[in-house]
Amino acid sequence: MAVVNIRRDVDDKFYRYRMPVLLTKIEGKGNGIKTVIPNMSDVARALSRPPTYPTKFFGCELGAQTVLDEKNDRYIVNGAHDAAKLRELLDGFIEKFVLCKACKNPETDLIITKSDDIIRDCKACGERTGVDMRHKLTTYIIKNPPKNPKKSKRKATADGSPSPNGGENGEGDEDAGGESDDELTKRIRAEAAELNADAAIAKEDWSADTSPEAVRARMKAVEASLASVSLVAAGEEDSDEDADSPFSQLGHWISDNRDIGAVEIYKKAEELGIAKKHNTVQVISQTLFTEDIVTEIPKYAPLFVKMVTSEKHQKALLGGIERFVGVLHPDLIPAIPKILMEFYQVDVLDEELLKQWGTHVSKKYVDRDTSKKVRKASEPFLKWLDEAEDTESEE
Repeated sequence: MAVVNIRRDVDDKFYRYRMPVLLTKIEGKGNGIKTVIPNMSDVARALSRPPTYPTKFFGCELGAQTVLDEKNDRYIVNGAHDAAKLRELLDGFIEKFVLCKACKNPETDLIITKSDDIIRDCKACGERTGVDMRHKLTTYIIKNPPKNPKKSKRKATADGSPSPNGGENGEGDEDAGGESDDELTKRIRAEAAELNADAAIAKEDWSADTSPEAVRARMKAVEASLASVSLVAAGEEDSDEDADSPFSQLGHWISDNRDIGAVEIYKKAEELGIAKKHNTVQVISQTLFTEDIVTEIPKYAPLFVKMVTSEKHQKALLGGIERFVGVLHPDLIPAIPKILMEFYQVDVLDEELLKQWGTHVSKKYVDRDTSKKVRKASEPFLKWLDEAEDTESEE
């Protein structure tokens, strides 16, 4: 397949950033005529963007409807459009939504801020530059945000799937391989000696304040963790009903050191030999957070990205959240859509698993009535997931 420079204005055969030549195929006739783009996925992969973005861009620029069929890898723009015209439009998409505004390098990721602004994060020069939010495509991008690159890198070791937002342009893959799995692992290795010393200090600091108020506060935290750490089902190994089990020890330790960082928590789980167990995720999720859980999730997102490695881990995380809001903080039940959204946005929880969880009441972690209340409260978020998918299907 022929390839061209991503920046077609660069006349350099050694230019490192390349993409396949955009191909088109006219199908149908009359009012049903349409332009199929058979290699849109390949082109989009070279740009580190979902194929729906450039296809939707063509539709916005041409005033034409588009068909975005990701399952069958089929992308269509209604009407007859020659390849030269679409290639020119692709140049416009690259200029507006791919190239760094500062260094004109295509090695960027799209980031959606809390204020719904879209930023191009350049891996080459480190600049963060905004896009023109007046363009119609920005609305679609905000409703269909790009997937988090970190999750893709994690999954690459499990199922071989490539990163959708990085790695196709060369240097973007440097974090995906080598000695370290991700930023969290690098920090663990780099600070191992210091962490060991800090961990020893942390174990002693809890008793520094012996005032009646401090003692009552610690007892309350311990009681909360004891109430929450009934994790492993009957008959499983390492039953949490044993107060000396590693899960109970981790729960107590987190309760006494709630302000501790993500690295230290992971090191403690490793020390107890339960870093890879799915029940560990549940213990952390129901003992780490406070009433400000919505704002605390981004702080600990790298920890969950590292530890949640399977569907079983995701279910355990949902179970921990269910107990956290349903038993420990029932006043937070109305906030469950925001909590789920935060974990979804950092790609810790998958869409299909969330939908399945939302339609199946379970008494595995809480009583049935509480389970119903939590799922009932999550309906706005689940509805948002369905509407986003329906909108894409209709287009």
